[in-house]
Amino acid sequence: MTVWVAFLRAVNVGKRQMKMAELKALCEGLGYTGVKTILASGNVRFETDHDPKAELEAAIEKRWGFFSEAVMRNGDEIAAMLASNPFAAYPTEGPFHRYVMMLDSPLPKGLKLAGVPGDHDVARVDARDIYLVGYRQPDGRHGPGLDKFDRQLEKGTIATTRNWNTIPKVLN
Repeated sequence: MTVWVAFLRAVNVGKRQMKMAELKALCEGLGYTGVKTILASGNVRFETDHDPKAELEAAIEKRWGFFSEAVMRNGDEIAAMLASNPFAAYPTEGPFHRYVMMLDSPLPKGLKLAGVPGDHDVARVDARDIYLVGYRQPDGRHGPGLDKFDRQLEKGTIATTRNWNTIPKVLN
């Protein structure tokens, strides 16, 4: 069995509401084992012997009546992401938050992505993951310009962003 983590896009925003206990039950109904939801933002970990992406997306649409793309990572990919220490150049504490934008497919070769000085940095870019640092602003927000960061990506790119603090929790 392979450990999978589904990071669902645009869940629990606006009218796209989903209770995590119901998501867990849905996954168990699909035959996945070891199901665990993480926070209330559409993160679910489970084990199955096949690639669950299309099956999970279809089941969510049938159950809740809206389509939510599932950006999938297997347990080995999450472990490698953590081991790679993508924020090594930054101190462990500071007036910033760390984020990872996970993409459904690889980025185009040679794509140049830019941060906004004083707002956010692009810490590192991997094939399907972009590591970002959002700086605390006087209004208390962290990297408000990150809301528009995906405009640098090709139109139609499927991506979802999570606070880096979430990533170690998904394998436990």
